[in-house]
Amino acid sequence: MTTLTFRNHTESSRSGSGTSAALRRADSPRGESIGSNSLAKLAPNWFAVVMGTGIVANAAATLPLQFPGMRGAATLVWAVAAALLAVLAVAWVLHWRRYPDQARAHGMNPIMMQFYGAPPMALMTIGAGALLFGSEVIGLRAAVAIDWALWSAGTVLGLLTAAAIPYRMFTRHSFEQDAAFGGWLMPVVPPMVSAALGALLIPHLPAGQPRLTMLVACLAMFGLSLIAAFVLITILWSRLLHHDPLPMGMVATVWLVLGPLGQSVTAAGALANVAPGAVPERYAAGFEVFSVLFGIPTWGFAMLWLALAIAVTWHFRREMPFNMTWWGFTFPLGTCVTGSSALFARTGADLFAVVAVALYGLLVGAFVIVAGKTVHGVLHGDLLRVRG
Repeated sequence: MTTLTFRNHTESSRSGSGTSAALRRADSPRGESIGSNSLAKLAPNWFAVVMGTGIVANAAATLPLQFPGMRGAATLVWAVAAALLAVLAVAWVLHWRRYPDQARAHGMNPIMMQFYGAPPMALMTIGAGALLFGSEVIGLRAAVAIDWALWSAGTVLGLLTAAAIPYRMFTRHSFEQDAAFGGWLMPVVPPMVSAALGALLIPHLPAGQPRLTMLVACLAMFGLSLIAAFVLITILWSRLLHHDPLPMGMVATVWLVLGPLGQSVTAAGALANVAPGAVPERYAAGFEVFSVLFGIPTWGFAMLWLALAIAVTWHFRREMPFNMTWWGFTFPLGTCVTGSSALFARTGADLFAVVAVALYGLLVGAFVIVAGKTVHGVLHGDLLRVRG
């Protein structure tokens, strides 16, 4: 990310690449600059790597068209994403222990604090993958237990970010009219992920009140996230329409709008799938109707935004510096794949199958490019490299 204007109650500053300029100037507890140690540079936006890798695997499991070897490849990708989550989780704990001032600064920074939505979504993405793929490796019981643990942790953290980050924005900062960017959606999307992926766990609950409670909770989180996302998308549309283009380092965040759109279509379909075992037949039929009547119009808007995001990215392609916001090309696009697949399963319309497969190809291409640039940035650039 590059510059974006904001004001807080104590100072005026401009945010910069990945973190704000104020954060970059901050010294570590040992007197080192934040760039002098790779662990010190770790921030919550790094969990987008897990999200972007995990969705490549999870989306493959939903595709209407399965190719030979696809499931094995998807299982391997999920395993890599799970390993990345484990490494980042340990590194983040060490980051908090060794550089607590920098870690707390992320939560105060008006740019970086938005990306606290990434860790809970990373947890739930890997948890869902455990259920989709891990059961063939570690057994169904262990896979369900892992998914429950990661979904529960991710849901709690996601609900905290959905409330705490907007609260901090309301009370600690005063934003200019051109300050909105796609990252503002990150804190409010995790409950939608909880709704979509929590539906996978409902069949593993006892019939009766446990399933009903879980379904109601998922539906409530669906609404919580959807309404907040629509408010923020409206603000972002207004900002893009009335002000100068986003700073070049933030152009990729335009893709983040696809996250709540695609994930809401996915969630509506997933809840409709499990409703017959959780609620009376008349309500289950309502879930099925809602998944179509809500899903198709929302999918249509997602396709419009996807076209705009592609056009904007192409327009500024030569000016966009690589940074971690490029992972926004992956997870949000993956939710459009799963949403398209859900609509195909519900309606049988070949249009959705064709789009799902085409978008998955785009997702894999985006993942290869972004992952390659990330590896290069870690090994040869300054993403995390220790400088002597």
